[in-house]
Amino acid sequence: MSEKKEPSVWQGFKAFLMRGNVVDLAVAVVIGAAFTNIVNSLVKGIINPLVGTIGTQNLDAYSSCLSASCKGDQGIRLLWGSVLGATLTFVITAAIVYFLMVLPMSKYLARQEARKKAKEGTHEVVELTELEVLKEIRDALVAQRGSGHDAR
Repeated sequence: MSEKKEPSVWQGFKAFLMRGNVVDLAVAVVIGAAFTNIVNSLVKGIINPLVGTIGTQNLDAYSSCLSASCKGDQGIRLLWGSVLGATLTFVITAAIVYFLMVLPMSKYLARQEARKKAKEGTHEVVELTELEVLKEIRDALVAQRGSGHDAR
């Protein structure tokens, strides 16, 4: 009885790296990092000044004190302003990415798909599975037997 030798850790790692998904993921990370700079610049240069006209640009100064007094480093201070600022930055960034990138790209891809279907025409090829083909053959044989051929 021969035992099947398991691949070494190195062989498994090499097979993992050779998959196409790893390369796609690496490209996505690099593009994502570059795109992050664009989005951050847009938020800092355009959105924050627009929000600043309504209120303040720096929410980090807003806090609440849980102890009797908060002077200097003493007392328990909740920095809710920085949490609110980070939340607003996230929501604004997500909205910018969605409305300026995702939505137009999905509309573009939908138009491309519609053009592709229009080029192909209305001729749709019906693909049958192997099971469906076998059922059709069975039904044809049953119909053939029932149309005058006597069973022996």
